[in-house]
Amino acid sequence: MERWARQVSAIRVIGTGVMGRGIAQLAAASGITVELADARAEAVDEAIAHIGGMYDKLAAKGRMDEAGAAAAKARLRPLGDPLAPATGCDLVIEAVREDLETKRELFASLEKVVGERTVLATNTSSLSVTAIATALADPSRLAGLHFFNPVPLMRLVEVIAGARTAGWIPDALTDLVRRLGHEPVRAPDTPGFLVNHAGRGLPTEALQIVSEGIAEPVDIDRIARDVLGLRMGPFELMDLTGLDVSHPVLETVWSGFHGEPRLRPSHLTRIRHEAGLLGRKTGEGFYTYVDGVKQEPAEPTPPQAEPRPVWVDGNADLAARTRLEVSLRENGVAIEFTRSPSPEAIVLTATYGTSVTAHAGAHGLPLERTFGVDPLGDFASRLTLAVHPGADPAAGRAALAALASLGRPVTVVRDAPGSVAQRIVASIVNVACGIAERRLADPRDIDTAVRLGLGYPRGPLEWGDHVGPATVQKILRGLQDATGDPRYRPSQWLVERAELGIPLASTGTAPADLYR
Repeated sequence: MERWARQVSAIRVIGTGVMGRGIAQLAAASGITVELADARAEAVDEAIAHIGGMYDKLAAKGRMDEAGAAAAKARLRPLGDPLAPATGCDLVIEAVREDLETKRELFASLEKVVGERTVLATNTSSLSVTAIATALADPSRLAGLHFFNPVPLMRLVEVIAGARTAGWIPDALTDLVRRLGHEPVRAPDTPGFLVNHAGRGLPTEALQIVSEGIAEPVDIDRIARDVLGLRMGPFELMDLTGLDVSHPVLETVWSGFHGEPRLRPSHLTRIRHEAGLLGRKTGEGFYTYVDGVKQEPAEPTPPQAEPRPVWVDGNADLAARTRLEVSLRENGVAIEFTRSPSPEAIVLTATYGTSVTAHAGAHGLPLERTFGVDPLGDFASRLTLAVHPGADPAAGRAALAALASLGRPVTVVRDAPGSVAQRIVASIVNVACGIAERRLADPRDIDTAVRLGLGYPRGPLEWGDHVGPATVQKILRGLQDATGDPRYRPSQWLVERAELGIPLASTGTAPADLYR
């Protein structure tokens, strides 16, 4: 397999859109001759001119020498007919439109003009590789090779074996991807493959939080960026992608896994999709856009409030309690260190996986003066204050003013089991654990795919280990017990590793290991 990857000298790319151009640019720069073909002959010349221009820009920036750029240009060969004899090609990559019948017809015709050892690959982002291969007399020669846009910059490539793909081909393509300077991951031929499946944890839970009236999209995006360290919040990301793309993926992955509750989409995207509120491309989505620029509302100004002493709940997370007390005291807030709060004190509790209402009731705290502060993120960049319907508004304003004195923005949300950040992280981790549990992908590939494909600060299993498997399980159990919703049932992969004290990214000991 490794030998095949090293020996690949010529490939054909069919389809000269954004993806086809990117694949051709990458391959030619890596020393491979690339035949470019398209149903429209003029599109081939346009693509070659475009790719040549990209090489020139790289050379001008010093990221490619002029001789290398000239050599790469010389490896681009225009082809008038996509179905011209391809016996000299080691690999043919299809990058045409996402339509099952179109791809089937193309591969059925290609099979007649390629060499016996020519590998066929589809760059599909959503269609079943197995379903595409049914058009072939020999389905074993087809695999998925899913690049991400923009191809030269997005280093991740999903290598997908169909049900009948020959065993040597995925390994050979994995080696080829490394030769191209990109990072391969082995993905299952299931809805969403790996990246789009693992990526469902973020938007589905964010939409659920909005549908429950806990927070607005802008609040969730700010928490996702500032507390979780995501480059973009889920709603600005859906606006960037466009609901015409995001909504079908949400529906397809969920239905493809026969209504798996963890992947359940929301009615909100269906309604907005039908209304044409697609995001940046239409000027209006979850945000409004003026000349393509997102119009994000300003942060609300914290209210003026009469200072009141603060009592930090001793039944809360101990480490979080200590950090919160120290931060408040250092910023001039009067802290009570008594066994119970005085009649004037504001009560702040920092817990995982439970609502303020339930926690206060269980520990005899004064409900009207008790508020939640999310401990996730160590109060480092943004604080989240949870308010329940029975809270005294004046006490709430005093609590908000006390937190605002720390000099960091505060987002106020409705009380619910688990905070916004906790729910999002737990969902991301639990979906990834479900993928690992069903042996759809290697844990290392899951983390790599999400880091490189989605730009998360950590892979989801790494993230779960950072937060702590027991803490993630506590958040999910709290949500499941409070709501009865099976979407929050913890994956057995998570439960076992929390109980055994082993990392989420570890496969542990399997039955087969006893025979080795």
